[in-house]
Amino acid sequence: MNSYQLLDSGYFQKLEQIGPYKVVRQAPNAVWKPKLSQKQWQDVDAIFTRKSSGRGDWKILNKKLPELWPIEVQGINFNIRLTSFGHLGIFAEQESNWNLLKKVIQDSKIQDFKVLNLFAYTGGSTLACATAGADVVHLDASKTSNQWAKENANSSGLADANVRYITDDVVSFVQREIRRGNKYHGIILDPPSFGRGDRKQVWKIEEHLIPLLDQLKQLLEDNFKFILLSSHSPGYTPISLENLLKEIMPKNSEYLSEEMLIHDTTGKSLPSGAYCFAQITN
Repeated sequence: MNSYQLLDSGYFQKLEQIGPYKVVRQAPNAVWKPKLSQKQWQDVDAIFTRKSSGRGDWKILNKKLPELWPIEVQGINFNIRLTSFGHLGIFAEQESNWNLLKKVIQDSKIQDFKVLNLFAYTGGSTLACATAGADVVHLDASKTSNQWAKENANSSGLADANVRYITDDVVSFVQREIRRGNKYHGIILDPPSFGRGDRKQVWKIEEHLIPLLDQLKQLLEDNFKFILLSSHSPGYTPISLENLLKEIMPKNSEYLSEEMLIHDTTGKSLPSGAYCFAQITN
């Protein structure tokens, strides 16, 4: 297997198959008992334990586990790394959203479809849009994440795709885009609960998301098509996100608001955040 699969979840953990390797990571929403055997849970290559600071430690059980290895999801190649935050470089719960993005871009028949991807991390949504033919501005405050996204693009044969990788603070960049008069057909944002910009600007979702959304209204093309807003922050439920987008979307909009889920091999679904996909209807 050279892809991603959630094998099981329970006791606040998840057992994942990441290409040829198996790892165990924290899963706060997995409040049930796991179904697979204890032996299957122990037969893994690495286990992540999170500290109260948010960072954590990986216990490497397989000395042959490489520092980086590739997997393929929906035709996109992701380079996997074990980070100190427990991230791997892919958020599998976003996979169904990539299908939504590709469909709306392809169905629009708009040439030079322009997408702004904020808090873009390692580029899953960016590359999904690029494969559908969109021009993408990929913005993240982390140079490391942007370099990682470029590596994923190169591995996916998308090195020549029309993607601009920008390291900047989201709020500062959006304000400059407004002054420049730039407009977009689609906007994606997956804001963290807390973060820092490239010059240590502080981001707090409860303070800054509403003003940011209000500013994004000024970046919408006349034939604007969608906003995809997702979150892993407590309290930001599907309906909460929908209510936020209804404040800025035109009246002729429809909303798809759901939990983001990852389905495991035992038949369970692991809640992994929420999203609202707001789309203009004709």
